[in-house]
Amino acid sequence: MTILSSPRATASSPVQAPEKARVRQPYPQCRVIVLDDDVNTFQHVVECLVRHLPGMNPDRAWELAHRIDGEGSAVVWSGPQEQAEHYHQLLASEGLTMAPLERI
Repeated sequence: MTILSSPRATASSPVQAPEKARVRQPYPQCRVIVLDDDVNTFQHVVECLVRHLPGMNPDRAWELAHRIDGEGSAVVWSGPQEQAEHYHQLLASEGLTMAPLERI
């Protein structure tokens, strides 16, 4: 008669704990907002937007400058937080009046 042994965990064999489910957090997204002020000219705002924001063209920059003037502010760029921080800093260094980054 043959006796079949069942597999058992021994002191030398590792016991695996159940894996924890990973929860993926989406990367934070932010809006870069320029505020109206009495210091910067339309031309300066347009030049800064075109120089520092990817894909910005002069026509779109003029639209945004008019929105900033007329409505008091405009979202000029939105996307990943790290890039938003960079663009926010560049525009602020040019003297534009910036709102704090707004998380989406």
